[in-house]
Amino acid sequence: MDASLWREIWEQHSGKIIGAIAGLLIGILIITFGFFRTLFVLLCIIAGFIIGKKIDEKEDLMDILDKLLPPGYHR
Repeated sequence: MDASLWREIWEQHSGKIIGAIAGLLIGILIITFGFFRTLFVLLCIIAGFIIGKKIDEKEDLMDILDKLLPPGYHR
């Protein structure tokens, strides 16, 4: 198949492709590890993504922790 055809398919259906691959991976994780362990792994991935995004946006790590932790946690 031509590369332009693959590019066109990706441009028109990228959300569906990513969603299908994510669903496949989550299904495999649930079958392999069980629901709650998979849920824990997914929550860790989401937390890591959010923290990494904040760091990429040049936010200070202490500002991020101040938002997440209760007041007076550190001095």
